[in-house]
Amino acid sequence: MYRTFPPPPALVAHVRMFWVFEHEVAEGEPYIYRSMADGCVEMVFHYKGMFTEPARPNDIYHPAVVHAQSSHYRRFLTHGSFGIFGAYLYPTALPRLFGLPATDFSNQMPGLEAVLGTEGRLLEERVMTAADHFERVKILSAFLEARLRKNEQHPTAAHLALRHILHQKGQLNVEQLAAETCLSTRQFERRFKEYCGFSPKLYTRIIRFQHALAAYGEERSLTDIGYACGYYDQSHFIREFREFSGYHPRQYFAGRPEGIEYRE
Repeated sequence: MYRTFPPPPALVAHVRMFWVFEHEVAEGEPYIYRSMADGCVEMVFHYKGMFTEPARPNDIYHPAVVHAQSSHYRRFLTHGSFGIFGAYLYPTALPRLFGLPATDFSNQMPGLEAVLGTEGRLLEERVMTAADHFERVKILSAFLEARLRKNEQHPTAAHLALRHILHQKGQLNVEQLAAETCLSTRQFERRFKEYCGFSPKLYTRIIRFQHALAAYGEERSLTDIGYACGYYDQSHFIREFREFSGYHPRQYFAGRPEGIEYRE
């Protein structure tokens, strides 16, 4: 079961949605979830079951984490049914809500307490023990709105550029975007990376890839999907899709990718 909840009006500029992903797995059976490259940030709470990462067997995993913007895929393993609650945030939420530079978190997944200290631990306890998902949305919304009031800022050029990139689904010219912000390309790139974690060129590539991912289940050819998402030829599409997902696009769209249940 995968379900989403809209954010309250005060948070729409920072939170894309809240979500819940629950899945029944036979006891002792392996289940692998593959996270793809993503330009957004997630606050994730494992209220039932826990995952490990086969590629990093010695890492310590926390029930509540901040899964920052990422430029590569990762695979997570569990042996049983699970329930996860999360908030899908724009990357600018890290500096905007938490006063933290996005560049410090790119491709990282620290525990919530490591990021927010005692405040993070208390939030984790409240979300984990909430009566239902509506209560979880209410608790996390109140927390984020309080953080927003503490760190009030006006939108920056990076915020506006991010919105434009998301609206255009990564299909735009970075130099032209810099010119529209009345900044030099170098100034624009530096400020964008501070607020979004990646250079604008890498960020637009990731958003374009995410747009392609969303075509899963559609009855279209790989060529049509690639061109619709702004890839100039099929080899370009295949190369970037492999880099960000670990899959050949044919394997992803025609097969049964790992952890795809939330898209079905």
